[in-house]
Amino acid sequence: MRGTGEKTAVLLDRHPLWLAALTRLLDDVGVKVVGTTTSTAEALDLIEQTRPALFIAEYDSIEQSEEGLASLQLANSTHPDLNSVVLSTHDDPAQIEAVFASGASMYCVKTAEPEDLASAIRQAFQNSIYYASPRAARSDPTTSAAEDTPALTKREVEILQLVAEGYSNAQLAKMLWVTEQTVKFHLSNVYRKLDVANRTEASRWAQLHGLLPAAVGVKAAV
Repeated sequence: MRGTGEKTAVLLDRHPLWLAALTRLLDDVGVKVVGTTTSTAEALDLIEQTRPALFIAEYDSIEQSEEGLASLQLANSTHPDLNSVVLSTHDDPAQIEAVFASGASMYCVKTAEPEDLASAIRQAFQNSIYYASPRAARSDPTTSAAEDTPALTKREVEILQLVAEGYSNAQLAKMLWVTEQTVKFHLSNVYRKLDVANRTEASRWAQLHGLLPAAVGVKAAV
């Protein structure tokens, strides 16, 4: 609950199996689920009762409710400290824009890898705006860049994207729950594979080669 230092979440999805899967994933990243539901109205009640730090909701569950995305906007405006994550089976730009306009801090396509969603959830607590898509470089770096793109691992692409957004090694270590030495190890591999000398060159390379298609938002002001 907010204010206690404990990371908590309320989950909304029409499918109980997804609720169970999300609960397990959140437990793995240290977030306690304090309520799950298949009803948007009940989700709003749970948010009011438990005041979680995180609200993860399926887009269709919200959109098909009586108030639609207005319910998401209500939750975020009533609880300014709430971090909302929207999951969807689509990556329609207009839909994504509408979700962010309703106050969500994160949009994730359901076909993304579990590790991508886990990373996104961690970033929800870092004042970031995030969009995770299976077509993004971090899910499949070979499909979104030129044919001569070096074979970066998913973790290397993730770190490269965050470096390009301006995060320091210390910030990356906290966000990814690894040591700074691990971050430096991955960065050294990135530099070697890209044949660049530093963070600036690596960031520029990523931008020029289309490795940042998922960056619909940047680090938000604290």
